[in-house]
Amino acid sequence: MKRAVYPGSFDPITNGHIDIIRRSVKLFDELIVAVLVNPAKSPLFTVEERMELIKESLNDLPNVKVDSFTGLLVHYVSGVKANVIIRGLRAVSDFETEFQMALMNKRLNSDVEIVFLMTSYEYSYLSSGVIKEVFGLGGDVTGLVPECVEAKLLEKMRRK
Repeated sequence: MKRAVYPGSFDPITNGHIDIIRRSVKLFDELIVAVLVNPAKSPLFTVEERMELIKESLNDLPNVKVDSFTGLLVHYVSGVKANVIIRGLRAVSDFETEFQMALMNKRLNSDVEIVFLMTSYEYSYLSSGVIKEVFGLGGDVTGLVPECVEAKLLEKMRRK
């Protein structure tokens, strides 16, 4: 079985992430969307909320699993018996950072392959950070995130 891992913070998941996931599932028998638990960051959504939003956004894809992890990605990938890491690229500026991480991951575990997918043109400017900033300043994010994410963003802002 060909199993791949698509890691990220997904705070929140965007339609750019969804695009990469929908294209990745065509390449592998199983795709694990792995939410990074980073105690050094202050996310808008809890890990549990992010995992639930991902599941809700992708409930039509039976070969997608959602999980979370801490520590080194290559250790997680080995632990779930995957051999491929999926990374999305939006622009040339992403490549430099992703290239460095890919080389380090390859050094740590030479059995793991890293596959880069270019995001679709319409999402090339999109990031979770941009979504939070635009939404937080009263901008419309319709069509940039799944509907469940937009609803959860509205809910979070009402509580503030």
